Amino acid sequence: MLGAIIGDIVGSVYEFNNHCAKTFDPFFHARAFYTDDTVCTIAVADALINNRPPAEALKDWGRRYWDNGGWGGMFGQWLQSDDASPYGSFGNGAAMRVSPAGLLAETVEQVTVLSQAVTEVTHNHPEGLKGAEATALAIFLARQRRAPAEIRSTIAERFGYDIDLTVDDIRPTYRFNETCQQTVPQALVCALTATDFEDAIRNAISIGGDSDTVAAIAGGVAEALFGIPEHIAERGWGYLPEDMRAVMEGLYQQG
Repeated sequence: MLGAIIGDIVGSVYEFNNHCAKTFDPFFHARAFYTDDTVCTIAVADALINNRPPAEALKDWGRRYWDNGGWGGMFGQWLQSDDASPYGSFGNGAAMRVSPAGLLAETVEQVTVLSQAVTEVTHNHPEGLKGAEATALAIFLARQRRAPAEIRSTIAERFGYDIDLTVDDIRPTYRFNETCQQTVPQALVCALTATDFEDAIRNAISIGGDSDTVAAIAGGVAEALFGIPEHIAERGWGYLPEDMRAVMEGLYQQG
């Protein structure tokens, strides 16, 4: 979803140069770019709307945009390998790419089916599967117009995440972490306590850590909650090459 992609783009310049405040300006930094998070989100969307095997789609898009860089070590090796077997990851890549499943799912049960299908091909560790499903479910529930408080309680009860927090609670002690269990709860708080889409992204950047991925996870949920202001959507759309735009158009036509 575009919200996740915008989160990735806005967060791209802060991943290794954290800005632990909401007051950064401009919203889209001059050096901002889409990262591997966007490439993988597009791959997941392609797999779901075109009925492609997820591993095939991920390898196709990953190799097509290999020079974009930013690949995690094990995922990069998997992309370059002819082996499509999963490798037991619980990295936050599972959650940052899953937003299309949350958009396309029509029931809670289908959230589980779709998120697992696009996640287990690499991130088949229970924590990886859990992080992806929690993210997709938050998106699905937001699309159903559930209140943020209800979404928080549902996610906490179903997945055991401690998300009864504020962004100010998280920020002082949060550190860079690439696991689902130390990224997904924090990203969900950033989205579910926000006042609008931009505020959710600013929340995500402000806690530091793996900024592009935290903001990508938060951005997918925030889009479902609030929509994206037209001027922000237009800027985000403008970063994408034609082949990615085609997939996004197909995704929204089906979603």
